[in-house]
Amino acid sequence: MPVVLRLRRVGAKKKPKYRIVAADSRAAREGKFLETLGSYDPAVNPRKVQFDKEKVEYWLSRGAQVSDTVKSLFKTQGLRLSQ
Repeated sequence: MPVVLRLRRVGAKKKPKYRIVAADSRAAREGKFLETLGSYDPAVNPRKVQFDKEKVEYWLSRGAQVSDTVKSLFKTQGLRLSQ
């Protein structure tokens, strides 16, 4: 089961909020996921990104891939990815 760290959309119509989750790569965007790692709110200024660094490092050590969007969010928060 290939695991990917990606965004899961939550929130109302036209007011998106996202959760950073570890999910099976074959699951739907709002489908099943393994664990919630953090959140991302693009509606506030400045954009709010929160995540649990230990959980992220755990999943990366298990071979999880990171989506491009989540990778850029981690980079803006100063998390170095060794991939």
